[in-house]
Amino acid sequence: MFRRREPVPFAFIAEADKFRSNVTPPPRERASAGQIAGRWLIGLTVVAGLIGSLVLGMPALSQDQSPAKTQHSEASDGR
Repeated sequence: MFRRREPVPFAFIAEADKFRSNVTPPPRERASAGQIAGRWLIGLTVVAGLIGSLVLGMPALSQDQSPAKTQHSEASDGR
C-alpha cells in the first residue's frame, strides 16, 4: 500500500542548489496612468467605506448617559 521513496543522494541536492539559469525573465510592464488611478480610487473607496461605517455605527454603540424613562402603555391609563 505504501510506496517506499528512494533516497536522493546528497550530491544531487547540492548540485540543484548551485544551478542557475542563464535565461532572464522579461521585464515587468509598467502600469498605465489609468491603472494607477483605478488602484487609488479603489483604495480610497475602501477607506471611505470603513470610515463611513464607523461614523454611522458609533452612535449605535454608545451608551446613553441619561436615565431611561419608564415605558407604559396608554391602554392602562384609562382603567
